[in-house]
Amino acid sequence: MAKRILVIYGHPSKTSLNYSLAEAYCNGAQNSGHEVKKLVLADMEFEINLQFGFEKRMELEQDLKMAQEYILWAEHLVFVHPVWWGGLPALFKGFIDRCFLPGFAFKYRENSVWWDKLLSGKTAHIITTLDQPGWYYWLMYGRPSVNQLKKSTLEFCGINPVKLTYVGAVRGAESKKIKEWIDKAGSLGEDAA
Repeated sequence: MAKRILVIYGHPSKTSLNYSLAEAYCNGAQNSGHEVKKLVLADMEFEINLQFGFEKRMELEQDLKMAQEYILWAEHLVFVHPVWWGGLPALFKGFIDRCFLPGFAFKYRENSVWWDKLLSGKTAHIITTLDQPGWYYWLMYGRPSVNQLKKSTLEFCGINPVKLTYVGAVRGAESKKIKEWIDKAGSLGEDAA
């Protein structure tokens, strides 16, 4: 069954392997009849710093308003990003901070430790590149970027299940291996959601 899919390009460079992986995913999904929209963070204009935390609301830039519309439209979200210093690139983290806001992605309940998950009913897939094998990232470091994005953000907001694909070790990879990763991303798009 065709799905409405939003692919979020979380790398600040459009010449990156991440960009190629996201493009391959989009092409595979479109070839299988899915409806696809893209958010290329490198092309978007917004302040990445949540200047006042949650104490005072910042006005959303037009690109973030569009992003929220796309997120609400989508049934399946795909996040393609590198792991830098064990976490998310600043642009991608800033996007999450500015876009997944209270009242949009979740809502705290009054006089309660609980919250409402406002993005329930959606699914997601994280495709992340690493300079080490995925098993090493998990075993040695506890996969902090995955915990942050999957557990502390997406599942917190009700998005579930969240699939995960590691791509790596990227550093020093030969062109044959890179092509395999790009082809795999295309196949993931074909089999989306």
